[in-house]
Amino acid sequence: MAILQVSNLEKRYGNVRAVDGISFSVAPGEIVGLLGPNGAGKTTTIDMILGLVEPTSGLVTMFGMDFRSHRSEILEQMNFAATYAHLPGNLNVRENLHVFSHLYTINNRKQAIVDALKTFDLERFAGTRTGFLSSGEQTRVGIAKALLNKPRLLLLDEPTASLDPSTADEIRKRLLEYRRTSGASILWTSHDMIEIARVCDRVLFISHGKVLLEGDPRGLPAKYGKHDLEELFISVAREPLTLELAA
Repeated sequence: MAILQVSNLEKRYGNVRAVDGISFSVAPGEIVGLLGPNGAGKTTTIDMILGLVEPTSGLVTMFGMDFRSHRSEILEQMNFAATYAHLPGNLNVRENLHVFSHLYTINNRKQAIVDALKTFDLERFAGTRTGFLSSGEQTRVGIAKALLNKPRLLLLDEPTASLDPSTADEIRKRLLEYRRTSGASILWTSHDMIEIARVCDRVLFISHGKVLLEGDPRGLPAKYGKHDLEELFISVAREPLTLELAA
């Protein structure tokens, strides 16, 4: 059974179709990359999966349940992180994790926070206001927050954007380790094609709100006569119809 199933999902804003009948699934333990240029519909898709935006039509099921009728049960088993989703800057790191541990109704909150601080090397920042942290440190806090409830499904919207290569590499390693130890599924958006090729089992290219291409990130470029994932990404952004016809 798929952990996440998106079926004919559509979002219209007036006459504009931000998402145009997208369908895909994420299997247990799978990392799927959701790729496409700015405005392709990636974030809108994630917002609909999270229930932040109401779909015009289509269906989202997680863990075999319809999100609309099992919202609370589903949210207990999933989480989200993005570099633009900032935590309250006037609270320190421990206070932020404490607040979210209550929101996630975690049983052993104290131990969960201790573990999160240790796992993401945040112990020395526990008493620091989040707003005073660097972008890399804030990213680590955001992902630590997202893993507090040990989600079976994790949605990551450009989790390493604006980070230096060393910090981004560390974040990737920690997320891959979480997948390895928990068996969690991850839906991951990024504009870093080297990152995507390293972490994802499968990728979906979106153009104009539609899934245009799908496959293994290591083999898909050659299928369309491209040298690597970045060259394929550029082609999808500039000539999506040409690629669609070639398929």
